Amino acid sequence: MNNQRHTTFSQITYSCYSTCIREGEQFIPEHVFSYQISGKLVYNDGDNQYTFDEGSFRLTRRNTLIKFNKIPPPDGEYSNISVFLDQNTLRNLSLEYGYKCAKRSNNERVFSLPSNPLLSGIIDSLKPYDELNKPSNKILKELKLKELIVVLLETSPYLMDVLFDFTEPGKIDLEAFMNRNFRFNVSLERFAYLTGRSLSTFQRDFEKIFAANPRKWLQQKRLSEAFYLIKEKGAHASEVYLEVGFQDLSHFSYAFKKMFGFAPSQIPLDKL
Repeated sequence: MNNQRHTTFSQITYSCYSTCIREGEQFIPEHVFSYQISGKLVYNDGDNQYTFDEGSFRLTRRNTLIKFNKIPPPDGEYSNISVFLDQNTLRNLSLEYGYKCAKRSNNERVFSLPSNPLLSGIIDSLKPYDELNKPSNKILKELKLKELIVVLLETSPYLMDVLFDFTEPGKIDLEAFMNRNFRFNVSLERFAYLTGRSLSTFQRDFEKIFAANPRKWLQQKRLSEAFYLIKEKGAHASEVYLEVGFQDLSHFSYAFKKMFGFAPSQIPLDKL
């Protein structure tokens, strides 16, 4: 088998990796239902860490920032199937069946779902990935998606207030949000959207709260966090640069030395 296999069609994604751990982060724009076929997935949403083992089901809320580790089992492969529940499909289902959000749900971003024969049946019906990928099966895929949503509501009724909440992010506490999410390497435009602001309002509010330019604050905050992890936790630069929001190790090392006056691997003894 190849070390990596990733098949995408419409709103259904099948992922398969072997031989190595994959880590990274992503912005999730739509609700995603997932089933862990094999291996382990570790999620971190800035507040909480979640671990999903083989055979587990989960739903990740739209507009969520996630860091992840995908861990294959020993001598095995990591595999997962995910189904994207887009807003257009959910709106059409709301009109067809009268599904409504009764109240805004809590701020939980990742939901661990109980195992259920109905959900297992849905997963089994999605396994002929290549067949479902054919253009002639477009209607079948749409029916499968609708069936999945109905089953989710049947097995976890509280998801009604999650899936059918069509409101966009409202203006929230910017200071708390940024202190929780500074480790995510996303654009200022994305941060602005997730805090319910235009980019110009975000920048204005940010400078008023933090008395600093957003880009400069983010870099200093990330580097300070990296310094703490290296000094207090004994971590290495190669272990922390992605965790604190840098894209590559060389840029991280350059910025670290520029801020502190020494390389991450050369923290002076009086700093230890």
